[in-house]
Amino acid sequence: MIRKALLLAIGAVALGGVGCSSAEQSQGPSTPVTQEDVGNAGLPPPLEVPARNRLTSSLDGSGVQVYQCAKGKWTLLQPAATLTEDGKPVGLHFKGPVWVSTVDGSEVGAVPVATVNRNGAIPELLLKANQNQGQGMFSKVTYVQRLRTTGGVAPAGSCTDGSQQATRYSAVYRFWSAAP
Repeated sequence: MIRKALLLAIGAVALGGVGCSSAEQSQGPSTPVTQEDVGNAGLPPPLEVPARNRLTSSLDGSGVQVYQCAKGKWTLLQPAATLTEDGKPVGLHFKGPVWVSTVDGSEVGAVPVATVNRNGAIPELLLKANQNQGQGMFSKVTYVQRLRTTGGVAPAGSCTDGSQQATRYSAVYRFWSAAP
């Protein structure tokens, strides 16, 4: 069931934001990765990756945060995003949270250990890996950072129980592995 919802949400992204309001559809992709993405410089301390870890990849993520109405309030159901490197799709991100390489099939799951709120956007996060599978780009990841977030906030106002709404978002995802 999760995979079906993921495919529907990714399909919505590919079709230009089906299920998103017009204001959310206009949101562009994330800002390209820059030199500032290489280390912890300028990050709030809660988002810094512990010593003895090295940056292994920094990927642009764009997609949707899918919200579901429960008891008259919007709650996050799942993210659904495509990860790109130099504009080329290399991975998917979905409920778990989990990131899967579309290049080699490796995956990493993680749990949040720190959150920094942003106005008008989903929070930035530091996540610690709690599962790795396969061999490849995500097989040895120890930490994931979700940075430079735009959009993705829950819809405003009341809602009808069971309804769903997808809001577009973008972020930079940085993947870290234990230093040799």
